[in-house]
Amino acid sequence: MALAASQATPQRPLPGAFFNTPAPGRPGSSGQMQQAPSFRSNSAATLAGYRAGQVASRDAPAQRPVTATQDSLAPIERAARTVNEALQSEAQYPALDNYVGQGISNDYDTSFNPAWQPFQRSRNYDIPEQIFEQANLAQVSTHLGLFAELNHAFIVIDSSLYLWDYTHPNPELIGFEDQTNAITAVKLVKPRKGVFIDSITHLLVVATHAEVLLIGLAAARSPHGGWAVQLYSTNMKVPVRGISISHIESSDKTGRIFFGGNQAIDVWELTYQQEERWFANRCSKINHTNSGISSAFQLLPFGGRSDQEHISQMVVDDSRDLLYTLSSSSTIRVYHMKSGNVLDLALSRPFTSLLAQIAHMVPSSDLLSRTTSLVSISPISAQETNRLSLQALTSTGCRIFLSATSGAFYGSSTSSAPTSMQVHHIKFPPKDGETVAPQPQQPQPTSLGPYNTNPSTLDTNTRFLANTKAGVRYAPGYSCWVVPNPNDPHRDSIFFTAPDSGRIKLPRDASHATLFPEVGQFLELPYPSQGIGLVSTPFAAASTPLGFANELAVQFDQSPTEIAVLTSTGVQIMRRRRLVDIFAALARYGGDVEGRDGQVKKFIRNYGRTETAATALAVACGEASDGNADARITNITEPDIVEFAREAFITQGGKPMLNENSVLDNNTPAIDNVRPSPRHDGMALYITRLVRSIWRAPVLTQKVTPVGGLAVTSTVALTKLQNIQRALNSLQEFLNKNKSSIEGLSGPESLGRVANKQDELSLQGEHRAMNALIQLISSIIEGIAFVLVLFDERVDEIVLSLPETSRERARLLTYEGLFCSPDGRNLAKELVKAIVNRNIANGSNVDTVAEALRRRCGSFCSADDVVIFKAQEQVKRASEAGPASEASRRLLNESLRLFQKVAGALSMEHLEWAVSQYIPMSFYAGAIQLALTVAHESDRANRALSWLRDDCPEDDPRQKAFEGRKQCYDLIHQVIVSVEQAFEAHPDGAFSVTAKRQSEAYEIINNSEDEVFQNNLYDWYMGQGWNDRLLEISSPYVISYLRRRMDKNPDHADLLWRYYAHHNNFLEAASVQLLLAKSGFDLNLEQRISYLSRARTNASIRTVSLLDAAQGRQQTLREINDLLEVGNIQDDILQRMKSDPRLTDQRRPQVLKALDGQILEVAELFNQYADQAGYYDICILIYHCADHRNPADIQSTWQLLIEQVHQEADGIDQMAPFEAVALKVRSLGQRLNAAEATFPIPILLPMLLRYALEYQNNAASPMWVIDTFLELDIRPSALLPVVEQMYYTNEQPFVGRHRRVLAADLIYLIQAWLRESERHGDSVLFGSDENAAGIDDLLTSLAGSSDLEPEKRDAVDTLRGRIVQAMR
Repeated sequence: MALAASQATPQRPLPGAFFNTPAPGRPGSSGQMQQAPSFRSNSAATLAGYRAGQVASRDAPAQRPVTATQDSLAPIERAARTVNEALQSEAQYPALDNYVGQGISNDYDTSFNPAWQPFQRSRNYDIPEQIFEQANLAQVSTHLGLFAELNHAFIVIDSSLYLWDYTHPNPELIGFEDQTNAITAVKLVKPRKGVFIDSITHLLVVATHAEVLLIGLAAARSPHGGWAVQLYSTNMKVPVRGISISHIESSDKTGRIFFGGNQAIDVWELTYQQEERWFANRCSKINHTNSGISSAFQLLPFGGRSDQEHISQMVVDDSRDLLYTLSSSSTIRVYHMKSGNVLDLALSRPFTSLLAQIAHMVPSSDLLSRTTSLVSISPISAQETNRLSLQALTSTGCRIFLSATSGAFYGSSTSSAPTSMQVHHIKFPPKDGETVAPQPQQPQPTSLGPYNTNPSTLDTNTRFLANTKAGVRYAPGYSCWVVPNPNDPHRDSIFFTAPDSGRIKLPRDASHATLFPEVGQFLELPYPSQGIGLVSTPFAAASTPLGFANELAVQFDQSPTEIAVLTSTGVQIMRRRRLVDIFAALARYGGDVEGRDGQVKKFIRNYGRTETAATALAVACGEASDGNADARITNITEPDIVEFAREAFITQGGKPMLNENSVLDNNTPAIDNVRPSPRHDGMALYITRLVRSIWRAPVLTQKVTPVGGLAVTSTVALTKLQNIQRALNSLQEFLNKNKSSIEGLSGPESLGRVANKQDELSLQGEHRAMNALIQLISSIIEGIAFVLVLFDERVDEIVLSLPETSRERARLLTYEGLFCSPDGRNLAKELVKAIVNRNIANGSNVDTVAEALRRRCGSFCSADDVVIFKAQEQVKRASEAGPASEASRRLLNESLRLFQKVAGALSMEHLEWAVSQYIPMSFYAGAIQLALTVAHESDRANRALSWLRDDCPEDDPRQKAFEGRKQCYDLIHQVIVSVEQAFEAHPDGAFSVTAKRQSEAYEIINNSEDEVFQNNLYDWYMGQGWNDRLLEISSPYVISYLRRRMDKNPDHADLLWRYYAHHNNFLEAASVQLLLAKSGFDLNLEQRISYLSRARTNASIRTVSLLDAAQGRQQTLREINDLLEVGNIQDDILQRMKSDPRLTDQRRPQVLKALDGQILEVAELFNQYADQAGYYDICILIYHCADHRNPADIQSTWQLLIEQVHQEADGIDQMAPFEAVALKVRSLGQRLNAAEATFPIPILLPMLLRYALEYQNNAASPMWVIDTFLELDIRPSALLPVVEQMYYTNEQPFVGRHRRVLAADLIYLIQAWLRESERHGDSVLFGSDENAAGIDDLLTSLAGSSDLEPEKRDAVDTLRGRIVQAMR
């Protein structure tokens, strides 16, 4: 979110922001500094552009590509990406082929300003007096030489050889005096592998007139940092009489030794092996160029040496398996070294052949003529260049760069010999008397390509390095010329040059991208040069040509190159000055403030603002060095120099820039379109260069020992890690001290200086980028501290204690992963835990160990980690005290308290460990409580609960919170299983210890207010088949859990009504059962009716509850009854359909499936099933259920039902038809409760009486119709009026003699009424006097009619007598 800016105020011009501020007027200018010759940026993006053949503008920083995920990066990840971009940029440093192009050049900066000189005379060592004393005893000759890589020099005095450590103030002479022949040549070589013991690191090849001897040399570092050398006899020698050996060369890769004489061009090889064989001696020689024996007996002209062509120099290129020789006639021969001691001559190039090629490049030059000779050759390895292979130095100081190719291709593989050698580039010496940097030449396109500069702009006849005597080239382009001093022929001068890295890395503009710029200086010697040697290891910033020569990248990672120059008085060491050393010298030699500012501006022009910021920052942090009066190299910490660098970093760091086009063109946040300032890029570059050698290196190297154990060592030397940490500590201290002055670190107050919204966004982007680097610095410092701590311990035991997967992760862990990735830091915490556990196991105090870890690498061992370690210690002590002891319980409770204190930082691994320890000690309640606490702390916002309440939507980010909690709950499930197993194993009753532990555990579980846990627990219970456990839990969470899930699973709904019923909430139980009966679950009709029946029972139970619940109960009960009635009807249809023969086999399953499920609507049951199927009894039930009151429908349905039953019963012997009809009427009457609408007596009774008269006159029970109604508890008083009306109205068919049937029915009903009245104890017969009077009138009418049988008359008389008696 953008910070709120205060009222914009005019911005004060930033010192050094030359892009926007006017420069002082100069003659011939308008007073405004033009941007064209201004300062440059060498950002990562600029380098990327350069690689593609395009050079970015010098004054506008290139825009870093914006990725869609940039805003989501953590600060450490953002800083790590910046470092990786810087490493990629550094790796794109141009290859030698890119700037040593085809053509000619002489671009030098030979300024004599001591601040800019490329080399520094760092030390001077005199030749010891005893050497002069020995030399004075010489009879024939003496010869001095260097073994610079071992800091030793040697002197040959006749037949003796003496070595000494020239760095030692009082060195011991190591002599070889075991032979008597004069020594002609000495060479230090690397031995062939496997021939000598490992302590023999080198061989001294000593050539005399008679033989060549091999002397073993063991070199080891001495306590003062030099080399201690011992010589050993090998008894290996070979006779060479007749060969005057003057040159010896060797292959470091293979150990092959070649030599040649000053009398011929033959190339010999000295072979040696560990043991003699049948056809080979331990040491022998091979002539690879002339197999005839005459070469061994060449006769010399009288008076001295032969003038015939002979070898003057031999050099080996191991990268291409080539041996080069230079002859006295300036002919270069190339030999291909093959396996099996084979050496083939590949090609030969006399100097005249090279001059013919040069003529096409340089029309005319006095420096390259037939009188010119080659004085030295230097190989250029394939690691450094694909195209060039050799540098030849002429006697006039010109360097000729040659390419040896196979066929038409450059960079041929080492397995094939070159077939061609071409002149690729000529570098002429500087102009005569040149003391200032020349203006860059403008390239002129020619047919030879864009690299050829116009010869007319070059001085191709300069005598600046005329009379060059010797020379040598070292990677990545350090060249030395030995020339006689023009003022004193008895002295020599050495001209040193080095590549101008700044201009090569970032040319000032595209037209200069392919020049070969160098810086040079002279070294005046007091005497002639006796030898030049490379003291340091050969330079290589990368293993490929691209990036190989990047001196800037390795200036803090590798020691500067040192070259030793030997004279007859001593050894002088020339040390390559790093860019930081040059920048520091600007303060020392720059003069006053104005002079220093001018030097800084020149530095920016040469190297760009980013490189300037990186260099100034390094100097301000004490990384520059210089030789002092004691000839020692020390870091520069002079306050004025440090302050000069600090001010340059702060004021010359440029400004961040907002790419407004990107803001408009895409949808990325505006802050992502901010290009940080060169100051930020310089700071990132400095950090990158400090850590480049370890960034992608593995932290550990694991090897299996011969006995099968594991040996773990540090991939990077611990001293190197300490140096990097020390440098970063200095950087961190500098930034903390100066953050108020550095834009991007000064805090919110800097927002008050912004002029507009763009500036505010730029400043925010700068702040984000700078603070990401600040965090990265802290992370690296602590990461290195952690590694140092790790290797202070028995790291092999610690790694072995890790799980196999973690051990593999440790093997693959890089420093980048350790510093920047969460996985790396988690692995480091695992290792810290292993360290602590190992120390605890060895009896160490956890506080001491943890405090030491916190002090050295706090982020890997935080305060929370210390508490965890203490808790773990308490657990282990409790285990040792015994699980049943009181002390153990006390320690366990203390461990629980500590664990809960840091529950938010407790990893799942720690929690699993704690639970696994608690369970065996029966600390179940503690394990459960800890898991609940960790779950809560992992989701304090209760995102998991809201996800549950939202019905668990898929692909929801809240699900992750639930999954995290679930891991904790799964551990609780393990505890519950252990509790149950323990209780089953020791069922000792309710008062046993096991029962107590079980009770404690379930108390924690059931009292937990973690609803997410309770839901998870209930799920687990049901998964285990422990559904009934939920019934015993008195918690509102059970109800909410079951209600949430009842819509998805009938088991949950079934359990819910059981829960309600178990806890006497019968009405809620009935409601759930009603919902189940109506639900869409896969329940059959029988189950639904069962639920409804139970629901009716539950709803009918009255409990002590609120009065207003009564109305709800009645509504529920009514709904239940209605649905149950429909369900029963549907069941009747279902049962009828199962056996209905009218249904086909195909149709029956469909009908049964439709009926045996959800309860259907009554209309559907009637229309689709009952009516169509002719189930008239069911139709009548449906009428009743639907409250259908149409008399015509009801009457016709009853009529059809009676006829249907009669027809079905007719012809069946089991039951008479009338009995079937009576049974059906009786059963329906019961189900209808003799409802007036659907069981209409005025309709039904006459209908049945007519049926009885028509079909059942001879029935065994003539009163069966009346009995049927009476059995349904229908009172005689309701039936009598119906029959009486039929009697008096002469209703068909009851006329004539059939009136007797009705008369008999009337008498039967009066008798029944009388018995009922007497049974009820009515005070008046028939309930009232009016009823009695009416009955009497009826009986009188019957008695006077002819419709009575004789026996019926007696009954009438009896009834009348009873009535008269009662009425008195």
